[in-house]
Amino acid sequence: MNAPYKHAGFEAHCEQGGVQAERAPDQLHVESLDVEILLLPGFSQLSLAALIEPLNLANALSGRKLFRWRLASIDGQSVTSAGGISVGVARRFEGLLEGQATRQPAFMICAGEEVERYSTHQLRAFLRRAARACVPLYAMGTAAWLLADAGLLGDRRCTIHWSKMAAFAESFYDLDVDDALFVSDRQIVTCAGDFAAFDLAIDLVQRQCDAELARSICQHLTADRWRDGASCQSAPPGLRHGASGRKLMQIIQQMERNVEDPLPLIEIARWAALSRRQVERLFERLLSTTPRQYYIKLRMRRARQLIELTDMPITDIAIACGFMSPSYFSKSFKDHFNVLPSQLRCC
Repeated sequence: MNAPYKHAGFEAHCEQGGVQAERAPDQLHVESLDVEILLLPGFSQLSLAALIEPLNLANALSGRKLFRWRLASIDGQSVTSAGGISVGVARRFEGLLEGQATRQPAFMICAGEEVERYSTHQLRAFLRRAARACVPLYAMGTAAWLLADAGLLGDRRCTIHWSKMAAFAESFYDLDVDDALFVSDRQIVTCAGDFAAFDLAIDLVQRQCDAELARSICQHLTADRWRDGASCQSAPPGLRHGASGRKLMQIIQQMERNVEDPLPLIEIARWAALSRRQVERLFERLLSTTPRQYYIKLRMRRARQLIELTDMPITDIAIACGFMSPSYFSKSFKDHFNVLPSQLRCC
């Protein structure tokens, strides 16, 4: 489970000396959660809708303004999503921390594939100022990259969309990165985005109101359940439920944590408190593959992400993915993707 955290509607802001004072219990259902949402070009419109629609329904079904939000952009102009749809905004992000007499709103960034382009001095300074003011910060999709580049994630657990996870971990190697839907650590929440934004929204509703309202929202949106934030975002479909699936997910997560130094199957089995044959049967029954083949697939997927999303030398990528011989890495990569690593980078 993720560590408990308080959202903007649940906490008083930092007083001098960095002490946070909790609001009285009878106030928890009175204050709304105000969120300023910065959209960056190429953001996922699915992430935005999956977040906003449940919050909008929470307001409608409860008859109260539990949540309020405004959209912003870098320049105050409309922003084009990854799908090519232009979204209008209410304001530019500069000055969002000014003019708030009583308490600051939470601040959220929705970013897409080319997030590195928007890590400007201006935005880094803004994020650091918000962190010093104890403003709750939410990073959706790939936006955790911006928080890391601003130096705000050094001692915190975090997550990012799985497509950026390999490059993120290599670029900020000292971070504690989880393969999770969303992670909350003090006033910072990082979320993988897309459908994980829905799970975060439902979690917000539960904390702001109650589980009954969360269930009503799911019913209205024809969603039969929502997922815990600690759920593995890259888990193969169908493994989230049932004891066997959960056990296999734990094994896969252990493999993912040990890509650079792959574990022998016997060690994985011992860690999982299973026999080697039991582990083999789990992979055969639930994924129609062998542990070795799946482990290689994980390492190849990590290697491809690093080739496409970083400037790391091919030799360094080979080592980072558990291959001590660059030539063997190149051969394995070509067998898997039908293209050499050097050719892929030239494309």
